[in-house]
Parts: sequence; structure tokens; C-alpha cells
Amino acid sequence: MARIGGRNLWLAWPAGLFCAGVVAALVWLAIPAVPGTIAFVGDTLRAATSAPEAAGARPVAEAALDTTADIDCRDLYPGTLWLELAWSPQSLLSQNRNAPATEVTSLVDALQPSVRVTCAWRETAGTISSTLSVVQTDAAPVADLALRGQGFACVAYGSGVACTRISGAVVEEHVVRDGLWLASVERSWHPEDYGTRLAAFVWG
Repeated sequence: MARIGGRNLWLAWPAGLFCAGVVAALVWLAIPAVPGTIAFVGDTLRAATSAPEAAGARPVAEAALDTTADIDCRDLYPGTLWLELAWSPQSLLSQNRNAPATEVTSLVDALQPSVRVTCAWRETAGTISSTLSVVQTDAAPVADLALRGQGFACVAYGSGVACTRISGAVVEEHVVRDGLWLASVERSWHPEDYGTRLAAFVWG
């Protein structure tokens, strides 16, 4: 091999070994993050490629959550939606068992919900509150009638009903099905398809 003029082998070899050592050290430091990164990318791709189903065409099924056990907010959300909310700048979560934050207070009196969990999010953009409650199995017709009377648009959701009302910056959504009531109120903060994604996860 012809030697390039001006190259000093006494300097090239130590420099090459030093560079190789730096690369090896970086690879060693990155190894612990590889499994988590692969899992996160896989979950994201699976969620992105899942075909959505129409609300009225969903089959009757039991809730995906075990409502007889303790439920916290992390149990209520699918992974991608949870990340969107939790990683949002200045996002704060308050978990409690407060009654649904609906403006239709008469519905709370009519359904007499047993609240399993309420997740109240606050961010600079606005607030979101979602409540999952256990109600009577025949509560859907009552909710349908009460919410339509308050200006909500309602459609069939499996064996139950899903109702939505948009008033300025406030979006209020209710799904009552299979003995569960999911109520969400978004004020000025509207993640894409928030209520639809949440209900799809709860009912599986």
C-alpha cells in the first residue's frame, strides 16, 4: 500500500484507538435503553396502524377494566393517549373519586353513579376531567333522554349510548354502556379524538 505523504503513524494509531474506545463506551451506555425503546416504538406503531371501528358497529362486550378492583388513572388510559397527556408541557394530574364534572347535574342525580376514578388534568392550554362510574345496567335510555334534552347529539354505542355536546371551547362527552358511565369534559384543551380513544379502551 502506498504511503500518503505527511502522515505520521505514531500519531495515527493512538488517535484511531482513542476514537474506537469512545465509540465502544457510547454503545455500552446505550445498551440499557434499547429494550424500552423497542417496546415504545412497537406500541406506537401498533396503535397507529390499528383500524378504528364505527361507534354504532362495535359488538357488545364486557368492559376491558375490572371495575370491582381498585382503578387508578393509569388503568383508564391507553398508552399513547396517556403519553400525550403526561408529557404535555406543565401537565398536572389530580386523581380522586369526585362526581362527573358534567353541567347536566340532574343526570348525576338520576344515574346515582358509584365513582371508580376521576382524572382531572390541568395544563396551560386548559383542563380535562374524565370520570368512570358504575351505574345500573338499564341506565343508557335514561342518559339518552336526559342528554338529548340538554342539546347533546346521541348515537348508539354497542348496547349503550354515546352523547356529545360542543359549546364554545367546552366539549362534553358521555358514554353509558354495560353498567358503566364514562363522562369527560374538555375545556380549551382538546387532544385529538380524546373521548373516542378513551371509550374504545374502556370497552375493549
